[in-house]
Amino acid sequence: MRNEKFGASSRFAYGGLDRIIHERARLSVLTSLVTHPKGLSFVDLKRFCALTDGNLSRHLQVLEQAKLVTIAKDSEQGRMQTFCRITAAGRKRYVDYLAVLEQVVLDAATGLNRTGALRLRGMTQT
Repeated sequence: MRNEKFGASSRFAYGGLDRIIHERARLSVLTSLVTHPKGLSFVDLKRFCALTDGNLSRHLQVLEQAKLVTIAKDSEQGRMQTFCRITAAGRKRYVDYLAVLEQVVLDAATGLNRTGALRLRGMTQT
């Protein structure tokens, strides 16, 4: 996903690193939702991502505005519960993001391997 305007000189620009997804908390939320295709409750997401109620609410709002997740409120056993699910568009953007991130890791590993600072197999320093 190189920017054609800059050609080879922008080889490491990684324009596909989606700013909405790239933020740590939102990446955690989307990863949690991708690994739970039926969705997760707000309480479970909060626990999995180690976020406060306010932080999770704000990040979910950003993801919902970007149409990456859906948020539904439901009454279960007399208690309101918020339930979150990744959308088809969100899953696609997440997979596209991971492809770019994979390229970042490969580029870094290749460069470090050339200098002898990294072994590709275990990605451990020598």
